[in-house]
Amino acid sequence: MQDFLHKELIFENNNSLKLLCGEKNSNVKEIERIFDIKLHTRGNKITLQGQPQNLDNAEKFTNQIYELIKKGYNLEPGDIEIASRIILSDKHSLEDIFLDTICVSTRKRIIAPKSLAQKHYIDSIRKNDVVFGIGPAGTGKTYLVMALAVSAFLNHQFNRIILTRPAVEAGEKLGFLPGDLSQKVDPYLRPLFDALYEMMDYDKVSRLIEKGAIEIAPLAFMRGRTLNDAFIILDEAQNTTSMQMKMFLTRLGFNSKAVITGDVTQIDLEKNTVSGLIHSENILKNIPKLDFVYFSNRDVVRHPIIKKIIEAYEKED
Repeated sequence: MQDFLHKELIFENNNSLKLLCGEKNSNVKEIERIFDIKLHTRGNKITLQGQPQNLDNAEKFTNQIYELIKKGYNLEPGDIEIASRIILSDKHSLEDIFLDTICVSTRKRIIAPKSLAQKHYIDSIRKNDVVFGIGPAGTGKTYLVMALAVSAFLNHQFNRIILTRPAVEAGEKLGFLPGDLSQKVDPYLRPLFDALYEMMDYDKVSRLIEKGAIEIAPLAFMRGRTLNDAFIILDEAQNTTSMQMKMFLTRLGFNSKAVITGDVTQIDLEKNTVSGLIHSENILKNIPKLDFVYFSNRDVVRHPIIKKIIEAYEKED
């Protein structure tokens, strides 16, 4: 215990400090667990106790979280865990990432990147005409690009949002389901609807779909079209064939942007069919205004157990 040190931090804004500590000191307990320290609060002071390196990391982390809150950031469940990865691994400022607001959802929730890869992803989408986001589930690939699309549409940068996915079944046969074509393809497109309703009011989305300003359709419906003045998202791209991917990419018209997302570990194509996403990785690199952004399990922003599940499957593979 002789190598344990103490550090005292003083904060001017008691309200921000209270939010930092969390309800019933939930954030304090999380900080103690992650950095392997002891943290005590009294008035406007926080005392840290631990080994020198752990103390340095915890001090840097606590100060940066406090500054985020003071500047209006509202801590959400999981933010402490996510932000600690940046401090411990990426050595980047939390403000540079967490305060890069993309848009505000209908629930008044600020949507912003929460990892270095997510920050790179949104910066790349802003800068390039075609971007591939490749990585495991839960890394925010579809959610973030949906937020960017909605923000760009509301700011009149594009006249349309077009959302599409390949209609490939994930181990279940849905073709015999009753209903018209729209009802049959709805299960494939439901995740896109879910993300969209997070960003915009349900009635507004319905009106925009009726007007054709928002279009959600299976990938096959893109054939033969030229998509001008549109923000286009192709989701679940690992389930495209190489011909489908070529068809999609050649639909891009003037003043349009395309973002392609996928997870190469979850391919549902028939055996011996090459994924269009993997094929595109091999042949499209080094094209100007086209970029590939990669995510890993470190970028998972869902329930913390998702990161562990992905790691377990990667180990098995």
